[in-house]
Amino acid sequence: MIIINVKDGESLDRALKRFKKKFEKTGVLRELRSRQAFEKKSITRRVQVKKAVYKQQLNQDPI
Repeated sequence: MIIINVKDGESLDRALKRFKKKFEKTGVLRELRSRQAFEKKSITRRVQVKKAVYKQQLNQDPI
């Protein structure tokens, strides 16, 4: 459970922003979306490899 203590004089918008940031860090929505449809482990691994290759190409020095 996420608990946000609203300080004296703090606006509701600011407290809501802190709540949203904490909620995003927990990864609840990301996990919920991933559980909506089953994905085979081989496909998951393939996607991870593609992402790694893409990141590696971004980090290479352009010639």
